[in-house]
Amino acid sequence: MRLRRSKKAPAPRESGGRHPRRTQVVAGLLALLGPLALGGCSQALIVFQAEPETAPPALADEPTVTGSIGKRPTSFGPDLCEEDWRRAHAALTVALDPQGNGRPVKWDNPETTLRGSVNPTGLPYVAEDEICRDFLASVITPDGSRFVRGTGCKPSGGTWALKRLRQARGGPNPKA
Repeated sequence: MRLRRSKKAPAPRESGGRHPRRTQVVAGLLALLGPLALGGCSQALIVFQAEPETAPPALADEPTVTGSIGKRPTSFGPDLCEEDWRRAHAALTVALDPQGNGRPVKWDNPETTLRGSVNPTGLPYVAEDEICRDFLASVITPDGSRFVRGTGCKPSGGTWALKRLRQARGGPNPKA
């Protein structure tokens, strides 16, 4: 006895040659996934605004930042003229800057042959609501060299003030 296999009749097709079930599945998927695909473009934008009757807060005037250190401290030596101190002062301001790279900053005055450098000896830190940085400064004269160790501090937006200045013995190689 021989068994016959029955063949299933093909599903009826719509005009255009597509299966109606497949068309329904594709339409359903598009209905579900369409909004997801386009959802990024149609999301509501949340905007925070102040109350209309609330006035914006008044901003305080910022103090003028000059970076000045003031008159020449005696610990840098009596032989520094005003121009020498102006140049050393500029090096101090750059070296103490908390945004600086921590490298020594050199200064020189060809007219008096005095020169030197300011070397930050640590990272900036906060002490008593001021930004501070320790340093070692050298002053090189025709007669020799001397070193001054100290700390520069300034309030936020204020000017540098030199603190705890003292003559130091030794120091880095002055020819470097």
